[in-house]
Amino acid sequence: MSAEQYPFFGHVIDNVEVESLDGARFDTVNPWTRRKWAEVAQGSAADADRAVAAARRAFDEGPWPRLGRHERAALIHRLADLMERDAEILAGLDTTDMGKPHAQALHDVARSVLNFRFFADHQRDSTAEVMPMDTGHHTYVEYGPAGVVVAISPWNFPLMMATWKIAPAIAWGNTVVIKPAEDTPTSVVHLGRLAVEAGFPPGVLNVLNGYGVPAGSALTQDPRVDRVTFTGESGTGKVVMEAAASHLAPVSLELGGKGANIVFDDADLDNAVHWAVEAIFRNAGQVCLAGSRLFVQDGLYDEFLDRFRAAAEALRYGDPTDSATQFSCLASEEHFRKVKGYVDTVEEEGGKILTGGLVEDGAWAVKPTIVVDLPLEASQYCQEIFGPVVVVNKFHTEDEVVELANDTRYGLNAMVFTENLSRAHRVSSRLRAGTVWVNCFFIRDLRTPFGGVGDSGVGREGGTFSREFFTEPKAVVMQIDRG
Repeated sequence: MSAEQYPFFGHVIDNVEVESLDGARFDTVNPWTRRKWAEVAQGSAADADRAVAAARRAFDEGPWPRLGRHERAALIHRLADLMERDAEILAGLDTTDMGKPHAQALHDVARSVLNFRFFADHQRDSTAEVMPMDTGHHTYVEYGPAGVVVAISPWNFPLMMATWKIAPAIAWGNTVVIKPAEDTPTSVVHLGRLAVEAGFPPGVLNVLNGYGVPAGSALTQDPRVDRVTFTGESGTGKVVMEAAASHLAPVSLELGGKGANIVFDDADLDNAVHWAVEAIFRNAGQVCLAGSRLFVQDGLYDEFLDRFRAAAEALRYGDPTDSATQFSCLASEEHFRKVKGYVDTVEEEGGKILTGGLVEDGAWAVKPTIVVDLPLEASQYCQEIFGPVVVVNKFHTEDEVVELANDTRYGLNAMVFTENLSRAHRVSSRLRAGTVWVNCFFIRDLRTPFGGVGDSGVGREGGTFSREFFTEPKAVVMQIDRG
């Protein structure tokens, strides 16, 4: 089959979809069929240079940072309208690129639309601080755009995580170069096309495809870049931070996780089982927020485990394009082999697979897998697997489980299931995590801070926290003539 017979996804630079300067392309593979389905422009350092140049020119000379807040909001809402029109296309691209079940991909599109609408309105309606002074002066704060933003998004929520970065950046008047993950670039390219259709000025939203080296590294090292926001693996985050530090660009990093899911004896059992399944098996466990360490109090342990196992085994596995599919393949062969390595070594590390294991039809898939009896030093317990594998441990006391939950280098999120209100507040306060969900999971209010501690990241985004990162706050101090 010739190259012309595959769909092509180029870079979107200065409102034009283009090939790489050297003509290089790479294949994107459908992980369900395990076949190439499209070709993508492969960016070089030279392509990164022209993308940043376009964004720099659009910020320094173009209208975007100088538009009124209502004008910017209207254009962003227009983009959201087009995303709703193309929801099936966008969801289909994510499903094809990473094997995400179509129903979940559609949910991600809706969340992506909400990201744009929320930040369009948030910047339009935000107020700033005014500080009257007794010395005959009047002080107020302005929040002006920071400049050029480089955003690097992950492959597990290709569209949604890209929009989480793009939306606040452009809403506050910045221009953006987004580099989607090389495994899942196509929905972000389509988003770039929609921004052109929506009437965005040239250079406001640029999409650069390619690998971390050279494309990503060229972006993060470029001294013309004013902000870097990255979501991905913790080790890569450290490299990104070092590169941005070379020109003192502030960074926001949302990195890995090893979330603790704590179920107390008095939890609502139906609710706790439901959310435990969602927290580790949704998106085939390819979620930085996954509840991959599950702690169940001894009085409920046996009954919970029976129910949890049955719910895991009841999940419908299959073709991600089938609307009834709840669980499908992993996003790539490379990632499948990584997760497979953790599953294959459970017994030699001292654990037992209660249910799950590999799918035996040649697919890049792992069944919903529940592991028990693992020692606390086992790799499956300590390391981020990023797949549908959960380690279950029994605990006795509140103090014990808090210590266990906090005994990790990660600190992105945790969950607490209890009907005791005082315990819910008490334990939530003691957990070392950026987000704690009580009796639920994955519920987001876009006004709240999102991020982690330790190896889970640096900084927070969301609401005014995004405003702080994507703007340069300026104090204006005026002397008042008292007459």
